[in-house]
Amino acid sequence: MRVLFCSRRFFPAISGMSAYALNLLGELVSAGHDVTMVSQYRGDAAGTGIYGGGPPPPVPGVRVIGLQAHGEEAPGGADFDRDVRAMRDAILAEHARAPFDVLHAQYGYPNGWAVLLAAREIGVPTVVSIQGGDGHWVGSCCETHRVAMERVLHGADAVLIGCESFAQEVVERLGVPRSLFTIVPGAVEVARFRPHKPPGAAADPVRLLYHGRVDRRKGALDMLHALALLQAQGVPFAAVYSGIGPDLHAAKELAAELRVPVRFTGYADYAEAAAVYAMGDVFVSPTHAEGFSNTILEAMASGLPCVSCRAVGVVDCLRDGENALLVDPGDVPALAAALRRMIEDGALRRRFAEAALAECRATYSWAAVGRLIMDSYDRVRAAPRREPVDPVLPLDPSCRFIAAPHLL
Repeated sequence: MRVLFCSRRFFPAISGMSAYALNLLGELVSAGHDVTMVSQYRGDAAGTGIYGGGPPPPVPGVRVIGLQAHGEEAPGGADFDRDVRAMRDAILAEHARAPFDVLHAQYGYPNGWAVLLAAREIGVPTVVSIQGGDGHWVGSCCETHRVAMERVLHGADAVLIGCESFAQEVVERLGVPRSLFTIVPGAVEVARFRPHKPPGAAADPVRLLYHGRVDRRKGALDMLHALALLQAQGVPFAAVYSGIGPDLHAAKELAAELRVPVRFTGYADYAEAAAVYAMGDVFVSPTHAEGFSNTILEAMASGLPCVSCRAVGVVDCLRDGENALLVDPGDVPALAAALRRMIEDGALRRRFAEAALAECRATYSWAAVGRLIMDSYDRVRAAPRREPVDPVLPLDPSCRFIAAPHLL
């Protein structure tokens, strides 16, 4: 099968989408498919400074086409339609060179919209994966993107989403039928991410690890306030923040203001990610919402007990009192109390870590998830095509992401 995979962000950009895409591409190549990836990337200082960026690197067995997101980089405000046209045109050119059997977009807008516009021209079945902000806020920003997301969800031959809580959020926010979605969970390389020590074991003092995008929407600032409460209570701990993101500078400033001892280690290449988890004894992800958290799965596979939130995309793999401690998003005192329990109760750490590790190995391996995605390709190829989408979107210049496209 010849597959076109259209990625929103790929390495060297720091994003869970990058890891997801890399692993899926590996599964497709291993299964014998002919794969081409078209990926946007930021090449400007503003874009690369927040997430990392630059042209995507080679991927074994995959034809990689990097498209600089000149529309996102426009100095007067993002022109997303420019980048959509560039992706659509690249797909059409590749199809003319050697026809595709299926088009798979990672992210509904702008990538899914670009894929559906290409499919309108060539009649190839489409699969769209809804991930991250795609379901949380894209479409709530303006009429242009609301209509685009609705047309993608109704127009794609299959829409994949990581978990039930995330599907329900999109259903409620955009008013679309639940029947549009197929649940395909996140996955982790269980051979790469493995325990570095007995699950639940800890150094003295216990090391609390935040790893991923440093973003207030992921609770990066909430955690610092919780650490300040622990410090005021005389609870010993060590804290590490790994990663970059839109709120890295704000996090450093807040840590200094609160006088909380935190080691910021900066950018971590995916090749080094497994070693990052060896820097922690408890994984802390006080996120307000996820599509399906790659870092939580990596921490589970690495044998770390987790403290997180009762949030969309988290409650599907972590359950309070069973394999983790969960608090309400933004509840700093509750977060501090949960961290204190994990620090002071070694038996609790071990029980949660062992339960999470077993579940991760049984449910979230890439071999199983890759097969589910390839099954969706087979289904859409055998099914009748959906009606082509109307390519004209309403123009709403009020979109808040025009000024901050990196947050889309």
